[in-house]
Amino acid sequence: MLEWIIIGGGVQGVTLALHLLKSKKVTIDKLAIIDRNAEPLVNWKQNTKKISMPFLRSPFVHHLDEDPYSLQTYVKKHAYTKQTVFYGPYKRPSLSLFNEHCDFLVKEMSLKDAWVKGDVSKVMKSRDGWQVELKDGQKVLSKKVVIAIGVGEQLNIPSWASPLIKQSQNIFHIFNKTLLNTEQLERDIAIVGGGITAAHLAIKLSQLFPKQVTLLMRHPFRVHDFDSDPGWLGPKKQNAYQKLDSYLHRRNEITTARNKGSVPREIYMKLKALEKRESLSIKDIEISQGERENNKLLLLDKDNELIVKAGTVLLATGFLLALPGREWIEPMVNSYKLPTSECGYPIVNHDLQWDKDLYVTGALAELEIGPIARNISGARQAAERIINCL
Repeated sequence: MLEWIIIGGGVQGVTLALHLLKSKKVTIDKLAIIDRNAEPLVNWKQNTKKISMPFLRSPFVHHLDEDPYSLQTYVKKHAYTKQTVFYGPYKRPSLSLFNEHCDFLVKEMSLKDAWVKGDVSKVMKSRDGWQVELKDGQKVLSKKVVIAIGVGEQLNIPSWASPLIKQSQNIFHIFNKTLLNTEQLERDIAIVGGGITAAHLAIKLSQLFPKQVTLLMRHPFRVHDFDSDPGWLGPKKQNAYQKLDSYLHRRNEITTARNKGSVPREIYMKLKALEKRESLSIKDIEISQGERENNKLLLLDKDNELIVKAGTVLLATGFLLALPGREWIEPMVNSYKLPTSECGYPIVNHDLQWDKDLYVTGALAELEIGPIARNISGARQAAERIINCL
């Protein structure tokens, strides 16, 4: 029997696996990482590549390794020039450096030896721990299980866009797996969204196709260096949050704390420069409906006035709040009377235990960790909490 099963091989799951191994809480032969992809961090790499994100939004101490200065040490060891791999006063790492460091850690700790490719269909208690059943019929037994899945499969599709998606092949959510090559899209291109994903995408495509890209936002630019106040990384914000007894209040605090739909200042300046050169058109307007006209998509405002006529519409509209993994998590909740909040998310203790030897990280842990739970910093804090309780 295994000691640990981690369900999810993205940033959250890989971070926990590395921390468990490096703290010697488990050996690689007693660990399984279950993921529908063939190798670690596939969704992360595909999504960041699609939008050509040059640098991470988070600083250099936020990465997957146990040692906060691991990335900096890696740079020194490999004789990188810091000016090219770190950006700005917070030393935000380049995406290529971050991914290279991730690959190094995965290889160093032989994570692929623990990899189990498959889709989870059921998680059940067993006599000595937990049993995870996959859709292909495979069963994996372990003493402890961690659910480390994200909301990346739950794309947020605006109500006006749903009918168009059924009618046309030229409208996509940017993180839809069927959209592989953004460089072969039908022009003109309309990008819908006001956050950092839309911003990176607009910069990329307007440089590829000058004067053929329009960025459509429901609100003016919201400029913030980070997606939540840095005070959430420590006691400054966390202490008051931990004292909230109402999980409804915690959910409201998370929603308020997140700088949703925001961009860092340097990204804002790049967008405004592209707009000034007329390489990119930016419009603050809300779309109410869309129509198909021959091979074009017409996006209309609340007065039924034309906003833009596009060959392709790309939705950079984020993800739904809905509980991820609902099809197999809800039966667990019902069978074992697992506590949940009004929003359906787990109520866990300080150690992120939902039931005996059942843990959660990432989005599923946000009612305990707070608004940083889904981020790299949240992955690190979740790993530390779980390890500290062992």
